Amino acid sequence: MIKILVSDPLSEEGLKILKAEKELQVDVKPELKPEALKEIIKDYDALIVRSATKVTKDIISAADKLKVIGRAGVGLDNVDLAAATAKGIIVMNTPGGNTISTCEHTLSMLLALSRNIPQADSSTKSGEWKRSKFMGVEVYGKTLGIVGLGRIGTEVAKRALSFGMKIVACDPFLSRSKAEQLSIELMELKDLFKKADYITVHTPLTDETRHMISNKEFAMMKDGVRIINCARGGIVDETALLKALEAKKVAGAALDVFENEPPKDSALVKLSNVVVTPHLGASTEEAQVNVAVEIAEAVRDALLGGGIRNAANYPCLEPEVCKLLKPYINLSEKLGLFVGQLIEGRLSDITVEYSGEISKLDCVPLTIALVKGLLAPILQDTVNFVNALSLAKERGVKLNETKSEQSEEFTNLISVEVKTDKDIHRLSGTLFTNKELRIVKLDDFYLEATPQGVMLLIHNLDKPGVIGSLGTFLGKQHINIAAMTFGREVRGGKAISVLNIDSAPSPDVLNQIKKIENISAVKMIKL
Repeated sequence: MIKILVSDPLSEEGLKILKAEKELQVDVKPELKPEALKEIIKDYDALIVRSATKVTKDIISAADKLKVIGRAGVGLDNVDLAAATAKGIIVMNTPGGNTISTCEHTLSMLLALSRNIPQADSSTKSGEWKRSKFMGVEVYGKTLGIVGLGRIGTEVAKRALSFGMKIVACDPFLSRSKAEQLSIELMELKDLFKKADYITVHTPLTDETRHMISNKEFAMMKDGVRIINCARGGIVDETALLKALEAKKVAGAALDVFENEPPKDSALVKLSNVVVTPHLGASTEEAQVNVAVEIAEAVRDALLGGGIRNAANYPCLEPEVCKLLKPYINLSEKLGLFVGQLIEGRLSDITVEYSGEISKLDCVPLTIALVKGLLAPILQDTVNFVNALSLAKERGVKLNETKSEQSEEFTNLISVEVKTDKDIHRLSGTLFTNKELRIVKLDDFYLEATPQGVMLLIHNLDKPGVIGSLGTFLGKQHINIAAMTFGREVRGGKAISVLNIDSAPSPDVLNQIKKIENISAVKMIKL
């Protein structure tokens, strides 16, 4: 008997799908304490969670039989993906199940904010009749700025257009031609801040998007701008937002998410021009049914040999094929992750080339892994091995794959060239004889770098003392260098240094590195 543990509440429609299979035993035990979950997880083949259960490294280490973890929702921040992957556990999510519900909640918040609906409702129910106090504004003819034009952002744009709003958006992975088809004007983030009357965010929370909207950004905006956040707490700097609201730079805000939930002591909640809800974006009956059914079907099929889909850490492959391609899949994803953090501007073209013996194999899973890695820095948990190619296509990104059995320098070589409206980067990688991953060329520089952990990519002049100065500076910051490799065009000319380091430097440290003599640029890469 294959045993499945459901440790968070799941809609009955999803449970029926699992219970209908004679081979499956389904145990529903919500609200388990971490110690209790750790104690019993050893007996289960699959675990289904929502957001409450934290599937930590300790839990995973105790899961002797676990093959699948299913998350009924998009975000995987409550699952230790690295620990699961290391143990060979497939992690699945439901990236599209709550798209419409979150979209509709965003539009509801926008309208409630514009017409003061919660405040008027409370006043009227208390016996007042103060029409003039709750004078609102029309959204017709206003400009809505959408930060992040993925599935939810796109659905918001479609509905806002029907209100007669003008849509501007910022999304580096959406082509201009695709945006034009949607009647959306693409622009840089700073330009969006200057132009929009309303701003709504629909990006994952990452190191790059944390406090994406803060004091400097509010200063760029129109007086009387309105802010909506139904994505993730932390994208909008709440301290900066409070200051902007009190100064009347921001006319109002609608927040479904907070940096700390629940926001017990948040001054924002007490302001009359702020509309708040308790993280209701996905809280519709339809959305909960959708994600329950989707994850139940995915887990059932994975356990019973019906295929793997919506996996965040595993492509759809037969076991014997996977064993052969697994190290190349890992290499491809790392190459994508690296170049995805390197590029600037709007992505337009991806060209992948397979050279040597690997070209004789089915390289589609490798291309999928590479594109997944490339999109992950922006799209985070919403991109997986199943939807990576379709998400790239949705954004108008052109994908080309070429093969050549000839490889002059390496037995096998995977190369990717990525074009944006600002630059072109080319990255090549291979496997050494003991299956160790290596980046062997970046643009015009030959090198030998291990793609793992925290890395620093430094552009410098090939002058004496650069490496010594860099090493001394990092040492003073208590940042240990694990490995280092160099590449240069010609002696004394342009060069790059790639370092593997044991801890991530702060933005201030990165800025100080740029000031070291003969260093022109520095970029942190996390793999």
